[in-house]
Amino acid sequence: MRRTAVYALAALLAAPGARAQLSIEISGAGANRIPIAIADFAGDGLLPQALSAVVRADLERSGMFRLIETGARPLSEAAAPDHAEWRSRGADALLAGSVSASGPERMEARFRLFDIQRQAQLGGAALAAAASQLRTTGHRIADFVYEKLTGERGVFSTRIAYVVKSAGRYELQISDADGMNPQTALASREPVISPAWSPDGRRLAYVSFEAKKPVVYVHTLATGRRHVVANFKGSNSAPAWSPDGSRLAVVLTKDGGSQLYLVNADGSGVRRLASSAGIDTEPFFSLDGQSIYFTSDRGGSPQIYRIPAGGGETQRITFEGSYNVSPRISADGKSMAFISRSGGRFQLAVMDLATRQTHVLTDSAKDESPSFAPNGRIILYATEIGGRGVLAAISSDGRVRQRLSVAAGNVREPAWGPFVNY
Repeated sequence: MRRTAVYALAALLAAPGARAQLSIEISGAGANRIPIAIADFAGDGLLPQALSAVVRADLERSGMFRLIETGARPLSEAAAPDHAEWRSRGADALLAGSVSASGPERMEARFRLFDIQRQAQLGGAALAAAASQLRTTGHRIADFVYEKLTGERGVFSTRIAYVVKSAGRYELQISDADGMNPQTALASREPVISPAWSPDGRRLAYVSFEAKKPVVYVHTLATGRRHVVANFKGSNSAPAWSPDGSRLAVVLTKDGGSQLYLVNADGSGVRRLASSAGIDTEPFFSLDGQSIYFTSDRGGSPQIYRIPAGGGETQRITFEGSYNVSPRISADGKSMAFISRSGGRFQLAVMDLATRQTHVLTDSAKDESPSFAPNGRIILYATEIGGRGVLAAISSDGRVRQRLSVAAGNVREPAWGPFVNY
């Protein structure tokens, strides 16, 4: 009966996805990669995709780990590892586990992480989940390993949002951080731009042109329901959530030029934040919610400024170069990603907000829409390769690069979602 249940689990997991997924190409690696052996989990062979393979792909994609060959023999978490053998293979850590059916359309994964050099256990867990959540379970295990070995929280269980344009159709899609399991939140013949995740990850704000003009919506992902947040005369654009999720900063032209406003998440309480003779746009809240970074040409060329969230005196942040736009603040509040133009090339740059030192991370020419991973380690952005829009990601130190693309479509407007609370 147990074997029959496992085969039923395998059949369910083999069902093909309905959406085209992002494919990922990886280049580069981080310094001082951690050598880790991830053994095949006991029971992996009965599944269409090994759970251990999901964990391996996640950790390898991060650029922080060097995978040690383990051989084909599965290794359960219950077995005591031969520390001398794994040490001779060059492993500092070992992950072992098992997966089995725990009921109709249910599975249970058990795993344990070992410190080979110290001959100690670093922890483990038993995770029960629906059979359809195999990949989610793998991401959770990878997050556990990443945090135990680096001291930082992993982002493998998080999600990303992006827009795919194909054959005159726009789709706002949401996928796992590795580009798998894509789901369409909105499909339209009119453009969809500027998706922004709420801090709890349950809602997306975005701009849609379905009404033949830009209108800001808030979309609840669990129900598919949405409501209008800003639909005033003229343009309504560039939504950005406050850290507590109660308000959004938006850009409206209802009183003339593009200016910054605050609005409650239900669309009430619209209040103008600043007045400028120039164009103010692309707001983004600081970590503590006390300030808003934004792009403005009030000084003659597009630069990045900061203003108190309650209104008040603005402060210019960028001074190098004549074109700096799209500020995005890291989750720890220490860094700002933005797009800088140099020699006609639009490139991703990062500024240390304490020292104001700036580093250009990319060598491409048409970068846009940067978005930090919630642990600040990776920056997702859109760029153009061969005349086609793709997503790219780069580690904050510039060492690890990824390219994410859809076979038949242009991909734009990426936004990395917040941490998932289990």
